[in-house]
Amino acid sequence: MLISGWGRHTRIDADTARPATATAVRALLAARDGALLARGMCRSYGDASLAPRILDMTALDRLIAFDADSGLFECDAGLRLAELLDFCVPRGWWLPVLPGTGAVTVGGAIAADVHGKNHHHVGGFGTAVDALDLVLADGSRLRVSRDAHADLFQATLGGMGLTGVIVAARLRLVPLASPWLEQRVLPAANLDETLALLARHADASYSVAWVDLSRRGAHRARALIMLGEHADTRTSPAPHRRPLTLPVDLPTGVINRATVRAFNALYHWRGAGAATPRTVHYSQYFFPLDALGGWNRLYGRRGFVQHQCVLPFECAPRALAEMIGTLTTGSVPAPLAVLKALGPANDHPLSFPMAGLTFAVDLPMTADTQALCARLDDLVADHGGRLYLAKDASMSALNFRRGYPRWEAFQAVRERYGALTRFASLQSRRLGL
Repeated sequence: MLISGWGRHTRIDADTARPATATAVRALLAARDGALLARGMCRSYGDASLAPRILDMTALDRLIAFDADSGLFECDAGLRLAELLDFCVPRGWWLPVLPGTGAVTVGGAIAADVHGKNHHHVGGFGTAVDALDLVLADGSRLRVSRDAHADLFQATLGGMGLTGVIVAARLRLVPLASPWLEQRVLPAANLDETLALLARHADASYSVAWVDLSRRGAHRARALIMLGEHADTRTSPAPHRRPLTLPVDLPTGVINRATVRAFNALYHWRGAGAATPRTVHYSQYFFPLDALGGWNRLYGRRGFVQHQCVLPFECAPRALAEMIGTLTTGSVPAPLAVLKALGPANDHPLSFPMAGLTFAVDLPMTADTQALCARLDDLVADHGGRLYLAKDASMSALNFRRGYPRWEAFQAVRERYGALTRFASLQSRRLGL
């Protein structure tokens, strides 16, 4: 079947199997020679989930066990985070780390070690993972944790599916009083003010800045900083709306500098006028884009890329100013950009976060997009930053090694467990893994 990442700009024909059990995964590994890759909901943007041979894990979506006293939750790797929350939130439990969409499988969240709007407080998704079950290159099933096969556990968190097939996980949930959040929106006139407000409100439980890249001059990179706190159950929440779905691709070229500028002006006006705190459902705060199913079709058939980097705090202001200058003066419109803080790096060799600011920007695929991404890639590497593997579509092997200095330790673990020639993606080939 023809498959692509969420950005839809790279498509390949793949031999795809959809096992419904871990036993079936083991049988498929035993029956097929050569490299393959497990894949979930296809929410990685570039070619990280693309390979000539694919195991579609979405049929492995059972809840295996739940302890209502301790919050330990065990499930198949193909269970979506939105489904997990549908089960645990009414029972008073919560995932401590959530990415920007609920349409991610548990296995995918582990493979990318996804982070949320509170990484500077609690870390990445791996902090919630108590143990996980892997099917290895030889078809054997192994439970790994911080205490058992710790090297493989650490490499699998953020390892982009290159250590084995994640078939199940045991997660440690945290108590939750209410599914509602108190949201505050703070407008910022420019990049300096945005950085100052993020630093001033670093103690907020959740924080993220939407950045307008359609403006130049004094208001270049104006922003809306969105702060969130878990609400008291006595609040009166706003109604929770059902998501809509975009049924068709928009025509190529609809997203251009004029339409982006108009949309951003409206979005900023509405946001700046909503400075009074309000109560919102958790899905509205954490998963705003899930309100429009198939929103990637907004970019037309050519698709788009999302460029996401993290920059160390000490050089982030200068690096961001250079990046934003490149983006606002170039020919590629940037309809969506977000900025947030990350906490210290962890023990997972390919995990993305490190102490600094992460900046993500969507770019429609045009004749100039790849060259623009290459320039941004080099700029990030020159400032000691790194690119997010789950979003990457352009990183060179050299910049990968500059940004992920523990890559050799990762490769050593893969070799130890026979994974080097058994699990691969288009991205891993491009990066020299």
